[in-house]
Amino acid sequence: MRTIPVPFLGRVDQRQVFKAAVYLLLLVNFVFYFRDDLRTASYTMRNGGDLLRWAGSFTTTIDLTGWFVLLFLLELETWVLSDEVQGRRAVAVTVQGIRLVCYCFLAHSVYSFGRIYLGLANASPIPGVNDLCQLVATDISFVRNLNYTDLTAANCDALSQASQFFFAEPGLVVTDADGLALEQNLALADWMEVVIWLVILFTIEVMVRLQDQGKTRGMLVNTMKIFKMLCYTALWGIAAYWVTLGHYRFAYDESLWILGFITIESNMQAWKREIEAERQHDEILGARIS
Repeated sequence: MRTIPVPFLGRVDQRQVFKAAVYLLLLVNFVFYFRDDLRTASYTMRNGGDLLRWAGSFTTTIDLTGWFVLLFLLELETWVLSDEVQGRRAVAVTVQGIRLVCYCFLAHSVYSFGRIYLGLANASPIPGVNDLCQLVATDISFVRNLNYTDLTAANCDALSQASQFFFAEPGLVVTDADGLALEQNLALADWMEVVIWLVILFTIEVMVRLQDQGKTRGMLVNTMKIFKMLCYTALWGIAAYWVTLGHYRFAYDESLWILGFITIESNMQAWKREIEAERQHDEILGARIS
């Protein structure tokens, strides 16, 4: 591996510096998303609700928490922990237990984003409302493209001139037909994004297990590689979609997560080279003995 000299630190592995920078930027983004969830909840949960609804309002925070921990576990498995340490029963049970909890977090995200999409897809026009200004006195907010605005007499005409309106959040947040279609597309993109990342995670998990068994080539390995390439391409497509809607931070975050998992892929490649070097060494040694 190439290294770079740093004053007072000697020679530093570039790949480790890159990984640390990506992980730090992801952590900073997590703080911003948590802030966004808090802001959204101030509109959608101001009348309270049960635990499931509160969890739904913080779906992004819960989702990212699960992904952070899983990324950390993959870093441990593919780079930090030796085979001997990973082979210890206590370590294996702990890692699998934490992984199971994270999968529950991600399952909640799939459910929550799916529920949001279906709720928007089944939304009906609010009866008797053909002018947004009619809703000014009802303490309702307006949303379009994930931008929430308190509805007032001063801004109701400027927000929408439509004659039909729909609840994006029952009794709390409204939008017009164009806004509803956009919110549906955004919810579908969120759902697809989580599912695609789960497929990528599945392929990496399979690759880790295969390399644990010393298998680095073959049809299954090649199939997993193709699946990952298709999934990463789809994620870049979703990032481009965020850009077209002006959600540059979403696209930036998507790019960071892709880079974060590319570091895991890099770990896997280094591990693969190590396995194949050991195999080649054993073959040469065996040939000499025979």
